[in-house]
Amino acid sequence: MRTVNSVARILGFAWLGVLAFVISPPSGLAATLVQAVGYTVAALAVVAWTLLDFSPRAARHRERVLPVLCGVIAAATGVAAGAGTGGLALLIFALVGALVAAGSASIGAATAVTSAGVLAFVVSGLVFGASVGPLIGLAAAVASGLLLGRNWSVYRVQAEQSAALLAQRDQLEAEQRRADLLDERTRIAREIHDVLAHSLGALGIQIQAARSVLTDRGDIDRAEELLAAAQRMAAEGLVETRRAVQALRADTLPLDAELAKVTETYAQRYGVSVTFNTGGSPRPLPPDATVALLRVAQEALVNAAKHAAGQRVDVRLDYADAEVTLAVRNPLTPDAAADRAAADRAVGIRTADAGYGLTGMQERLRLLNGTLEAGCRDGQWVVTARVPRPA
Repeated sequence: MRTVNSVARILGFAWLGVLAFVISPPSGLAATLVQAVGYTVAALAVVAWTLLDFSPRAARHRERVLPVLCGVIAAATGVAAGAGTGGLALLIFALVGALVAAGSASIGAATAVTSAGVLAFVVSGLVFGASVGPLIGLAAAVASGLLLGRNWSVYRVQAEQSAALLAQRDQLEAEQRRADLLDERTRIAREIHDVLAHSLGALGIQIQAARSVLTDRGDIDRAEELLAAAQRMAAEGLVETRRAVQALRADTLPLDAELAKVTETYAQRYGVSVTFNTGGSPRPLPPDATVALLRVAQEALVNAAKHAAGQRVDVRLDYADAEVTLAVRNPLTPDAAADRAAADRAVGIRTADAGYGLTGMQERLRLLNGTLEAGCRDGQWVVTARVPRPA
């Protein structure tokens, strides 16, 4: 566009020269000299304007030099146009000078350029005997360039601001997409971790029991049974991992149904007594809240198998008006209770083996504005998770 504007400006000015000096030349030597001098000065200013547009070294001076060039063009063409006949067409460039100055310079500079063009035309016209009425009308046309240029400047600024806002919005959307992607990756990593921690933890306990049977008792048949159970657990863990990946984008069962399945599997796997009770009025929870409480229960059950093997586990789910509470309790032997209490004091809400289980649960619940408490109470290890109940 800069090239097109420059070519159009040069060709238009050349055509006005042909009109002023060839097609409709001025009458009299004085008018000819005035038009020639005015046209020549304006032509030099137009050439300088073109160089200003295309010279990288002159670009930094554009804001200061362009209003001066516009003033020279407006004054020179105003003087030339005042000589009459075909030279009146040169008044177009006086209007152009006022228009460009008003659109690219301050209001003071634009007013000075417009005033220079109007005064040059009026004085020249009076000198060459032009009628006052046409002079005033044409001078008003030149002065209108100031108003048009200011309006154009406002529209240009608004367009630039709109473009900047669109670019900023695109950047924000890109950052939001990146943040969503990171959140999704974190959610998938947390989900896979919780499932694998549950499955591998149970598998590790089973393998440890098989080693104990072999080393302490030499009971090969019992060890084979335990290893077969471990193999089944590995297969079940793989199935559960695939199910968890699929559940990332699918709906889950109601929380009480999911917890009933988990506790039943735990009781069958470890041969211990597990009770599961619910209180309050059950109501569907969002999928993320359901998965979060389900993972808390699974992690708590694995910890119970590690630190309180053979002890009963009580799981309770309470639906209150404002929140849903999950509590998992299991008795501890005196030594285990002392160890867990010491670990609780040392690391806060963490598992006794300093893993990421309960910490990961706490992070998951925090995303839902929930809370997690874990610790030794009256000889029992208690894990309590709460999430707000949706309205």
